[in-house]
Amino acid sequence: MTDKLPVLVTGGAGYIGSHAVLALKDAGWPVAVIDNLVTGFRWAVPDDVPFYEGDIEDADLLARIFAEQGTRAVMHFAGSVVVPESVVDPLKYYHNNTAKTRSLIASVVAAGVPHFIFSSTAATYGIPDVPAVTEDTPQVPINPYGMSKLMTEYMLRDSAAAHPINFCALRYFNVAGADPQGRTGQSTAGATHLIKVAVEAALGKRDSVGVFGTDFATPDGTGVRDYIHVSDLAAAHVLALEALIADPARSLTMNCGYGRGYSVLEVLDAVDRVTNTAIKRVMSPRRAGDPDSLISDNARIKATLPWVPQYADLDTIVTHALQWERKLSERVG
Repeated sequence: MTDKLPVLVTGGAGYIGSHAVLALKDAGWPVAVIDNLVTGFRWAVPDDVPFYEGDIEDADLLARIFAEQGTRAVMHFAGSVVVPESVVDPLKYYHNNTAKTRSLIASVVAAGVPHFIFSSTAATYGIPDVPAVTEDTPQVPINPYGMSKLMTEYMLRDSAAAHPINFCALRYFNVAGADPQGRTGQSTAGATHLIKVAVEAALGKRDSVGVFGTDFATPDGTGVRDYIHVSDLAAAHVLALEALIADPARSLTMNCGYGRGYSVLEVLDAVDRVTNTAIKRVMSPRRAGDPDSLISDNARIKATLPWVPQYADLDTIVTHALQWERKLSERVG
């Protein structure tokens, strides 16, 4: 049985971070959160979880948190995640995702915190030329977002070689859905994720859904992505933490996806099916840099961790996203 060490979750008031907090808390881990609330929500963090409003660049605050909480592991979700914005404002992404993470790692090393789990991304692969991406597929990011995350992977690799710290970089594919118990979900206004946009449209919050590109080399001409339920992703983080603690000499890098792709039209069909509505679809030109298909090879995570996805079903993901969107309407309205 792995000792349940105190964990600090950065960005724990955000979408994926808040699900990780719940997964840790549900499993009995002592957990605390730091979030600057620029895109996160204070209400997304349970009342009995110690919360610090602040920035991961604030070395004095981090030193105080580590001392007060006895932190022995960090799960790092804080950062900026909108790919098109990263192209328009690259320095914001190199600041928020790379420079600030460098400061965070420095604070972790200074405090002797031995374990670090990093929220990386399939965007580090760029446009792969293989049907299913393995962890050894060349990483050639095509936008500053992907590059900012890849640079963090390099920093962690080099820091682990120089200091008594091990890490796990989890490369996410398309994260969607919400906590099945309705405790948290994707709440950011103006989100760009397809399933979030589609359920907003189904509830009348948007007039239509844009389909960007119908000429991809895929069965129906629209882009294919590997969608993973956010609660399955959060569970993978907890198991990864257990693996780091069990073998302090080992670091890990793993894809987080189901190894199954769905096209944009298949996703919209699922939303229509679940909601019994017909969302208006606006066909538009493809966006620069969108790969035809991006699907994970998840053999490594399944071989390394006892990870068994519980929600690997598109209609289930859509149902949970829809339930959360309705709840969010009640909260805002």
